[in-house]
Amino acid sequence: MTPPAVDTPLFRLGAAELSRRYASGTTSPVDVAQSVLARIQALEPALAALWGLDADTALSQARASAGRWARGQPLSPLDGVPLTLKENIATAGLALPLGCAATALFPARLDAPPAARLREAGAVLLAKTTMPDWGMLTSGLSSFHRLTRNPWNLARNPGGSSAGAAAAAAAGYGPLHLGTDIGGSIRLPANWCGVVGFKPSGGRVPIQPPYVGRVAGPLTGSVEDAAWMMAVLARPDARDTTSLPPAALDWHAATTLPAEGPGAVCRGLKVGLWLDPGWGLDAQPAPLAAARAAAETLAAHGADVRAVPAFATREMADGLNLFWRMRSWLELEALAPPQRARVLPYIRDWVAAAAHFSGAQVFHGYSQIAALREAAVAASLPFDIVLSPVCPVSAPPADWASPTNDPLRAMEHIAFTVPFNMSEQPALSLPWTFDDDGMPVGVQITGRRHDDLAVLRVASALEALRGPLAQMPNLLVLKYSATE
Repeated sequence: MTPPAVDTPLFRLGAAELSRRYASGTTSPVDVAQSVLARIQALEPALAALWGLDADTALSQARASAGRWARGQPLSPLDGVPLTLKENIATAGLALPLGCAATALFPARLDAPPAARLREAGAVLLAKTTMPDWGMLTSGLSSFHRLTRNPWNLARNPGGSSAGAAAAAAAGYGPLHLGTDIGGSIRLPANWCGVVGFKPSGGRVPIQPPYVGRVAGPLTGSVEDAAWMMAVLARPDARDTTSLPPAALDWHAATTLPAEGPGAVCRGLKVGLWLDPGWGLDAQPAPLAAARAAAETLAAHGADVRAVPAFATREMADGLNLFWRMRSWLELEALAPPQRARVLPYIRDWVAAAAHFSGAQVFHGYSQIAALREAAVAASLPFDIVLSPVCPVSAPPADWASPTNDPLRAMEHIAFTVPFNMSEQPALSLPWTFDDDGMPVGVQITGRRHDDLAVLRVASALEALRGPLAQMPNLLVLKYSATE
């Protein structure tokens, strides 16, 4: 990996670089925490990416970490590295609003598995990050939080549901951010905010509560940092009864490029290029061009690239949408009427029809999960990895609930991402270029079921072959007034 420039501010340094500096004694976790907290103080009035910020506790954790590094006894390579967690990941003593003003706020009793692993590793927890109501929107719009904005353009949407995590990662709120993903909620905001978003294999990172398709994963500034985070997150926790058996995976080696250069990773690689999802919004030129360019880069270094035909259907998409609407309608109906009225109107409109769904309809909708899973696995099987757009469209206006802003067409933008939740395949959003409006555009790299390391290996090679991309223009945020 190319070393950072000498004048790179501490808040912009990656986790791997910070770990190396902590070990050498050239940088202190306290100085890093102070730099990140100053960054947050300057930008957070504009971005609204955080909830539950606790600067005093973060600095206390950083001082403890500095002492451990001074004694040569760090808890892990991530000891002292700043971290945020999506607010639906429980941490002891803090409530889980789930992005919704209707949620009853009670302190969590225990850390959820991902939070427990990162705390055991000594990472410095700065804050939780925002999400939309119940995590069911690709947006920073929430009935509980202030509107979360995209750091590249404050008038644009950061995506979601890991909205705050992606915005925080792009804005320089430290190197490590943890999101969750049930249909694209890590990769979609990573794509629009220009950061790396890794959805690991289903069950690779223990989570609580588990749910079909649901995973936790990193949002970071580099593929290397995502791998370092996975080395901690993938440790076992018996509380997740759906988790994979423990596996001795060398996460760090996955992003160590061969001595002959990143192109060596590409030689002989079987790559599928998937440009037609079979349903949903028509893909705009920029995401299609990005996926093609990434495929051409791999081919230029010896990969065998072949087209992947559309494999999902409208019936699959509608069935999944119906099942999710019923799930959220049951949550809505469980609330007292005054609470129900506090849920975001878009969500209420999206679930309204579920009141009249029959048991047969819901069963058929649920059955489409298996159909989508089988189709995705079969389409991917001939290839080592599949390249595709992440999202067919660019980020919409900041206050839109989704790219269509229409609750009756709420899922039309997730056709490239949701199949791999249902199939439990690892998939990563890698920043690749910018569109004509200067907004980031990523590519999705998907592996076979449980082959997380292959995704990280190819992503790391592509990241190196792509070369550096621009960082967020700081003045854009600093000029913004939250009252405007």
